[in-house]
Amino acid sequence: MNSKMAELVRRRFSEQFGNAEPTVALAPGRVNLIGEHTDYNDGYVLPMGIDRHVIVAFAPRDDRVWRAHSVDFGATKEAGLDDLQPVTTPGWFDYVVGVVWAMSEEGEQVSGADLVVGGDVPIGAGLSSSAALELAVARALCHLSRIEWDPKRMALTGQRAENEYVGVRCGIMDQLAAAVSPSGSALLLDCRSLETAAVPLPDSLSVVVMDTGIRRSLAAGAYNDRRRSCEAAVAAVREHYPGVNALRDVDRARLAKMEHLMDPVTYNRAKHVVAEIERPPAFAEAIAAGNPATAGELMNASHESLRDLYEVSSEELDLITSLAQAVGNMEMQC
Repeated sequence: MNSKMAELVRRRFSEQFGNAEPTVALAPGRVNLIGEHTDYNDGYVLPMGIDRHVIVAFAPRDDRVWRAHSVDFGATKEAGLDDLQPVTTPGWFDYVVGVVWAMSEEGEQVSGADLVVGGDVPIGAGLSSSAALELAVARALCHLSRIEWDPKRMALTGQRAENEYVGVRCGIMDQLAAAVSPSGSALLLDCRSLETAAVPLPDSLSVVVMDTGIRRSLAAGAYNDRRRSCEAAVAAVREHYPGVNALRDVDRARLAKMEHLMDPVTYNRAKHVVAEIERPPAFAEAIAAGNPATAGELMNASHESLRDLYEVSSEELDLITSLAQAVGNMEMQC
């Protein structure tokens, strides 16, 4: 945890709410090494927590109000617990009260609170600042309301907040990575069973997180549209294979047989997902076998598929990828 950032959040809490001794909760951002857009298709992913966190300083209130101040936005908002309703144009505060709403919907008796939100996870940079915020708020809420902390359950609560309150139909990867990522390891996650396995990274392997400078908003972008494409592909395959519930249940050969039932965009998106689901376990096996070259080949294949089939890359990301690949090729030639 960034101690200076934590101190800033505590100090801002004192300035805003007059309490110099708030409790602090936090959750990490994450990168996903491989397994993109597979989580909401019941597939495998391979995220890992990073050394950047969302930090929440909080204290209880004696009424049913949640009042929050954002260090990043310099704004304070509040809402009564009995007045929470899902939104159509979400802002930062909706990720906070969305968790409160989701936990209330699950039958928990939640308490009011004052809180200050800060941290060093860049917003909109693909490092899951929203999931980190949701899990940090869930930590605070469990402490305030004396609810036992169950990481997987709280990850599902965070996902429900984002799906049903905020309106982004994300999978479970981001929230679960924020809840349970082990230090020094990646996390092989089966998004159907929620089974996890630590994938230790050797000391000789470094993970470099690079910023394209492009910011995104899931709710405003094409995320939900791509999820609908995946569901359309499943519906098409199910006409001939009734046991198919997600693209996890479809192999490459079966998908190819059903191509005529889909428009080209839907087929390409499904083709990416079906192949991508295979890559996280293969990547984990390559790392465990001490074969980083194979892991690199899998990452290159993943990027090409995301660029050409799923169409979620950008000129900036393609440039950074090509530069990184060129450095790797130079090292191998030396």
